[in-house]
Amino acid sequence: MKRVCVIVPAYNEAPVIADVIRQANKAFAKAKDFSIDIVVIDDGSKDTTAIEAAKGGATVVNHILNSGAGGATLTGLAYARQNGYDIAATMDADGQHAPKDVLAGIAQLNRDNADLLIGSRLINSEGMSKTKIIGNKGLGIITYILFGINSTDSQSGLRIYSRRAIEMLDWRTTGYEFCSEMLWRAKQIGLTIDEFPIQAIYTDYSKGKGQNNWNGINIVKHLFKQRLVEFFE
Repeated sequence: MKRVCVIVPAYNEAPVIADVIRQANKAFAKAKDFSIDIVVIDDGSKDTTAIEAAKGGATVVNHILNSGAGGATLTGLAYARQNGYDIAATMDADGQHAPKDVLAGIAQLNRDNADLLIGSRLINSEGMSKTKIIGNKGLGIITYILFGINSTDSQSGLRIYSRRAIEMLDWRTTGYEFCSEMLWRAKQIGLTIDEFPIQAIYTDYSKGKGQNNWNGINIVKHLFKQRLVEFFE
């Protein structure tokens, strides 16, 4: 039976994190071929995220200071690497991702022997606002222009990683721009990248926590800066 580490980067998610973990554990308990553990990376939260995550049944790794989504995800992958997991997955802490989609991605990666599998909300964009669709497609175009990588949903937080990806993947940015940079690094080291369709779940809470298109402008600026710096190295 393969061991899977589901990584949940979290920052100030105390109102929902326990319920998100409980629902995920309930779904993951039905997996027959995988032993799945949930690890929450509490990224310097100012509320009781860590306490609530533990109540929900997750292992909690604490950052003293907030390092950003990219930094928290790196910590999660380091945990998976150090503890010998065969597969890792990342999912959002605000309830945006359905646990059944995480399970589907784990099964697909295991079946198809891919290295990095991206859960795409835009293969079937039902439930997404037009603003989010436009913003995500725009960042997908930027990802292609800068890095030559086609992705229908380059900013998705639901990702599945093979043991090879757990061992090899690394990146430099720590904010949400890491989503695109990760694809670039995966391409550079020869990892296979694929996508699978997932459901987009938006509640009033997740809408309030999510990224907006103005944040997208900052992501693009950071990506251009990183690309230019490495171009001249």
